[in-house]
Amino acid sequence: MTAHVEGLFVFPVKGMTAQPLDRVTLTAGRGVPHDRTIALARPGGRYEPGMRHGVSKHEFFVLVAEERLAALTTHLDPATGVFTVDVRGHRVLEADLGTDDGLARLRAFYARVLDLPPGTEPVVARDPGRRFTDTAHASDEAMELVSVLNLASVRDVEQRTGDPLDPGRFRANVHLDGLPAWSELDLVGREFSLGGVRVRGARPTVRCAATEVDPATGRRDLPVPQLLSRTYGHDVMGFYVEVVGGGELAVGDPVREDVRA
Repeated sequence: MTAHVEGLFVFPVKGMTAQPLDRVTLTAGRGVPHDRTIALARPGGRYEPGMRHGVSKHEFFVLVAEERLAALTTHLDPATGVFTVDVRGHRVLEADLGTDDGLARLRAFYARVLDLPPGTEPVVARDPGRRFTDTAHASDEAMELVSVLNLASVRDVEQRTGDPLDPGRFRANVHLDGLPAWSELDLVGREFSLGGVRVRGARPTVRCAATEVDPATGRRDLPVPQLLSRTYGHDVMGFYVEVVGGGELAVGDPVREDVRA
C-alpha cells in the first residue's frame, strides 16, 4: 500500500472535538490554520490574557484531567466564530465567540460542565498569533509544529496488547497510512514530503494521560502510556513535524519518503 495521508484534523479549541478536513494549505513555519487558537484556562493560574509566551497544558482545562470534555461534541466555524456544543445529538450551546454575550455564555456553560465553584468561570484564552499547543511552552517555533500519527503503529499496539485503540485518542493533525509500524520515528531529523508540503521531522510525541480517554464515550478506560511503556519500553506515539515548504495537503496525498538528512 502506498504511504498516504489518511486523515486531516484541526482542533480549534484545545481539549475539544476534532474537526476533519478534506484539505488544508500550510505555510512554512506555521501550524495548521485555526488549530488550538482558543483554550479554556484555569482561573487564577499562570495564563494571563495577552501573554506572549506559552505555558504548560496543565494551565488549561484539557483531557489530561477533565475527561468529561470528550463527552461533548463541539464545533467552531472559523469563518463566523460560532461555537456549538451537542450532547447525544442535542444542541446545548450555540455561542458567537465574536461577541461579549457569546463569550459570557461559553464561560457560564463550561463552569457548569466542569463543576467550578459558584462565581468561578474558566478564562477564555484567545490571543492573536498564539496557539495553545502542548509544545507552546517550549518556544514560539515549537508552538507551530504539526502533529502526525502513523496508523500502522496504532494497529501494532492493538495487535500486541489485544486492546482496541481509537486513533482519535492521540489528537493528531495528520493521520498517515501505508508506512511500516514505527518507521515514522526514523523520520525525526529528516525532511520529506506530505502532498505538496515539505516538512522536517521535529520530535517524537511523548504521550500523557489524555490518551487514556475514549473520545467516543468521554470515559478514562485504558492506560495508554503504561501500555506503550510496558510493550515497547517507551511512551511515544506519533511525532511532530515542522513545515519547511508550504503548499496544499489533502486526504489521499502521497507521503514521499525521499528523505534527506
